[in-house]
Amino acid sequence: MKKLSVVVIYCLYFFCTHASAQIKNTITVKANQLVASVQPTMWGIFFEDINMGADGGIYAELIKNRSFEFYKPLMGWKILGKPQTEGDFVIQNRNQSNSNNPRFLRVTLHNNIKGSIGLNNEGFRSMGIKNGLRYDFSLMYRQPTGENIKMHIELIDAKGSGIGGTMLTTTATGKDWKKQSVSFNATSTEIKAKLNIWFEGNGMIDLDMISLFPSDTWKNRAGGMRADMIQLLADLKPGFIRFPGGCIVEGHDLSLRYQWKKTIGPVEERQLIINRWNHEFAHRPTPDYFQTFGLGFFEYFQLAEDIGAEPLPILNSGMACQFNTAEVVPLDLLDPYVQDALDLIEFANGAATTKWGKLRADMGHPGSFNLKLLGVGNENWGPQYIERLQIFQKAIKEKYPDIKLVTSSGTDPNGERFDYLNGELRKMNADIIDEHFYRRPEWFLENASRYDKYDRTGSKIFAGEYAAQSDKTASVKNQNNWQTAIAEAAFMTGMERNADVVVMSSYAPLFAHIDGWQWTPDMIWVDNLHSFGTPNYFTQKLFSTNKGTHVVPVLWNNEIIAGKDSLYASATIDKNTDEVIIKVVNTSAELKDRELFIDGVKKLNPKAVLTVLKGEQLQDTNSFSNPIAIQPIDQSIGLKGKKILLSISPYSFNVIKVKMIR
Repeated sequence: MKKLSVVVIYCLYFFCTHASAQIKNTITVKANQLVASVQPTMWGIFFEDINMGADGGIYAELIKNRSFEFYKPLMGWKILGKPQTEGDFVIQNRNQSNSNNPRFLRVTLHNNIKGSIGLNNEGFRSMGIKNGLRYDFSLMYRQPTGENIKMHIELIDAKGSGIGGTMLTTTATGKDWKKQSVSFNATSTEIKAKLNIWFEGNGMIDLDMISLFPSDTWKNRAGGMRADMIQLLADLKPGFIRFPGGCIVEGHDLSLRYQWKKTIGPVEERQLIINRWNHEFAHRPTPDYFQTFGLGFFEYFQLAEDIGAEPLPILNSGMACQFNTAEVVPLDLLDPYVQDALDLIEFANGAATTKWGKLRADMGHPGSFNLKLLGVGNENWGPQYIERLQIFQKAIKEKYPDIKLVTSSGTDPNGERFDYLNGELRKMNADIIDEHFYRRPEWFLENASRYDKYDRTGSKIFAGEYAAQSDKTASVKNQNNWQTAIAEAAFMTGMERNADVVVMSSYAPLFAHIDGWQWTPDMIWVDNLHSFGTPNYFTQKLFSTNKGTHVVPVLWNNEIIAGKDSLYASATIDKNTDEVIIKVVNTSAELKDRELFIDGVKKLNPKAVLTVLKGEQLQDTNSFSNPIAIQPIDQSIGLKGKKILLSISPYSFNVIKVKMIR
């Protein structure tokens, strides 16, 4: 009897210990407990013209300073050959007769032959040219004297050899400006090409808006956007796109603020301004950085429509950048700023019979852009912001009560400045509060539970700008490595878990040109011909393309999973596809074996899809030479009833999708 008792006790001990281990290692998804709706806008994108994001980036124009409006009128241009007199190449300024585009270039010819004098344009860090592709050259010109002046258009490679070209012949026009176009095919691929224009003939010719576009733009639109870059955005299936940026909305001072009305209408009538990032960083000077506004508000709205995203324009609140001049417009002079907001809503949504709706229709979009969201101010703070915001809010809500306003909580996610704004905005019943955080990866891990205790009924949150900094904010040493991406993934599970609080989020900045960046890290890197997504891009993509419609609990030992044993998790169901979607992040160097139990469903498909995004080392990155070193990998895994035995790889982000059978 004594031996039997020992055996029984041992067996009971083994059974209890084993059962306890099973309980400890079981993650439970309660698929029938709908915690919150996931908004279609949950995961979006934030575009700013930084790092050559617009000119030299998604705006496919290849000619730099095409209208001679940079503060150095011939910046980007070089005179070729030897003019006969000093006045053969002269910048003319029409001043008030054409205040938006006053300058043009006057060229005087003296029976010149081809190759004697000309112009060279260097492009935006040179030009990316593709063999066999058609290129469309155009210009505005007038010819006060002479007849049949010929211009020989020539693309050259980095060694100066011709790689495609054509000839354009002009005719006398007197005082009237005329547009002329010609196309040709490139004969070679070149990442560092330039353009030559050689003049032949006798007489005087005035030139403006000299332009060169590739024919393979997004949706093949003439004068459109760079297709590979936009495709990367479309592949994210973003819920919204915020534009035209952050700090460029404010401007260094109010005279350089972004004014949307100057970015619409005919391209040649849009007024160029200096880019705020032209001179911001002494370590990355970019004196040739301007905004030509070939990419303007109409094009932004059109882009949002193209990629199925809600448009979120941000407007100046009557305040310049507080890190620069901190200028504010007096309250009694704020009306034009408020009117700009009201007019923008009419431009986006108004009938074609209204003033601004008619302009939209005349530009080629008779129907509404269906604007629902509008931002007032970017990273503004202090009582001066609140008092201006109150005026905006009153005017907009009185005329357009259904428009949701996005408001600023300043530059930081905590501290005295944040606390003041958060309190005041909630007193105002602000629709959506925009929070920004550029912090070390450790901050993102430590704050994955940030929104668990937020007010569920008050103002909603837009995590409008965030990116883990591998070194420190604005450091040139920051990298888009796997450590930053996995930290963001962990934090994003906390945002998804609290989708009744966080209704929008976007990584920032979006784009960076390898030869023209000012700020790192950035989600997508490009050169003149190529583009690739960073590990951070693929993290964003896995969330945005596996969104679901409703949050459900995912628990371990009946607690949320936000750092327990280095794991972070969230779960949703998708009522449209009848799927359970589970996201699990392992931030440790150890393999974690877990059992997933999906409770609250009658039956599940016996096969699930497991998508794994991981790096072997935290410092791993993607690059132009290996753009998919870190990328999502899909595999099929089996279920045992409602259970999944999951081995969670070290340093990995995992998405499990399984079909519910009703």
